[in-house]
Order: sequence, then structure tokens, then C-alpha cells
Amino acid sequence: MATIKKPRKKRFLTDEEKAERAERLKKAREARAANQQPKYEYVHESVRNLPDDAPLSRKNVTEWIKYQKEKLSAARQNARRKDAPKGADQQVADIQGYIRNMERYLRDGDWCDDFWGKEGTNKTRWRAVVNAYHHQGPMKGMIKRSVGIFYPDLGVEWTREMDDEYYGPYRAPSERSSTVSGKRRRTRRKKTA
Repeated sequence: MATIKKPRKKRFLTDEEKAERAERLKKAREARAANQQPKYEYVHESVRNLPDDAPLSRKNVTEWIKYQKEKLSAARQNARRKDAPKGADQQVADIQGYIRNMERYLRDGDWCDDFWGKEGTNKTRWRAVVNAYHHQGPMKGMIKRSVGIFYPDLGVEWTREMDDEYYGPYRAPSERSSTVSGKRRRTRRKKTA
């Protein structure tokens, strides 16, 4: 059979002891707060090391996330209404995607959205990190280039004029295949009696 413990008597502190312990606790809290800065371990090191005034700093992006979450709650309310405007659900999905991309940036350090900023209105300028090459055809072995991408080997952003000069007559044919005509195929139907 288990033994039953006797309850201890509660010890009452005097006012002097309470004041002393409160003072000691206050000093310990102040010392710990002075030595301990937030570590932000959930933020990628490359983002953590950016200064606060950088456009994509942790401070700015967390503010944008907070703003977008407020905007999301308003958009959700708007989408739930009976007389919701056309495209309200799409607006909710766009905001959710933008928030998800910003959170991924904080976690991984890679901005993967085409836009940035509080409202997501600034266009992202892409940069080629590694060159890609054409693997077949008359351009085989030449570097692939796309309009609007910054190439460090050139030191400039690739423009439409540069593209026309580079590819010239070797431009890829249009997307539409020559075997497909614009006509519908006729189907034979059996006559029912």
C-alpha cells in the first residue's frame, strides 16, 4: 500500500524577505535581457545578416507579411459575401501565395516571387547564376539567353535588340505546329433508325 505524504505547512515570507527576493528577481531579469538578443533561428543566415535598411531585410519582410495577413482577412470577408465581386477568390489565393513566398524567403533565403514590396508592386529583376547552353540545332554549344535576365558575364540585362541580333534567323518557330490546322475534324455518326 502506498504511503500518504504529509502536506507541508506553507511558509509565509515577511515583507523584507519579499522585497529582497523581488529585487533579486528584477536584477536577474535585467541582466538576462541585456545579454540576450533575439537569435531569429528560423530566419536563413543570408537574410539574418542583411542590414535593416536593405530592401529585402528580415525587418521589412516581416512587416510586409503582417500587412498582407491583414489584407488577407479583409479579402476573405469580401469573398464570403453573397454579392462578392468577380475574382475575389483569386485575390485571396494571390495574397496567400505572396505570403507563402515571403515566409519561404525568410526560411530559405531565396526570393522566388516575380514581385516584391509591401503591396507586391515592384518587379523582380532576375539574374543568371549559371549559363545554360543549346544542346541541339544550329545554335548547339551557344549560351542560351532570355530577355529581361541579368547576365554577369555580360554585365548587363539582356534586351530585345540584343536577342534579335544574337539569334537572328535561328529564332525558334512559333508554338503552333504546322500539322495542326484550325479546322475541326468531322466525325461520322451512325444514323439511328
